[in-house]
Amino acid sequence: MLLIFKKFGGMNETNAKKGKIVIVSGPSGAGKSTICKKIVEMIDEACLSVSVTTRPKSDKEIDGKDYWFVSKEEFQDKLDKGMLLEYANVFGNMYGTPKDKVDEALQDGKIVILEIDIQGGKQVKSVYPDAVMIFILPPSDKILSERIAGRGRDSSESIEIRLGKANAEIAAAEEFYEYKVINENLEQAIVDCISIIRNA
Repeated sequence: MLLIFKKFGGMNETNAKKGKIVIVSGPSGAGKSTICKKIVEMIDEACLSVSVTTRPKSDKEIDGKDYWFVSKEEFQDKLDKGMLLEYANVFGNMYGTPKDKVDEALQDGKIVILEIDIQGGKQVKSVYPDAVMIFILPPSDKILSERIAGRGRDSSESIEIRLGKANAEIAAAEEFYEYKVINENLEQAIVDCISIIRNA
């Protein structure tokens, strides 16, 4: 079935007074990045939070758009000064969410999409109890493995590590995440996520 995307308009009067945080998590390769980008394209007032990371920048990535790329020392300085809403160590690299940027967006009435891991999601939820938590699930372990391999940037060993972590994440999501969306059909997964955001 062909699904036609519709651009979702502005918020109603009640929601316009303050923004909303939406936490989107899922195992590596589940498709959460693509889903988050589509949500931002389709909801006028949605914006994607840009994380700070110590991970090396790839040739295709843009500083300030994909991530804010910083040194380990710079990251620690932000952490020490309380400038990060949440942070996590993912495969040896640090990731964090700039608190000031999120607060500014909320004050402007934005729906702020945070694409972060479960550890970060729990940290944000403790600060913003009203945050909407969505976990993106792959249809199966086999498909997840194929998606990770298809990206062409992970070694066989790295894929195995990511798959092992995925199983642990899925188990944790059962306890902490209110909403779960299976990304078997990308268009449907996007529609499902937008419906959750609008109605949560």
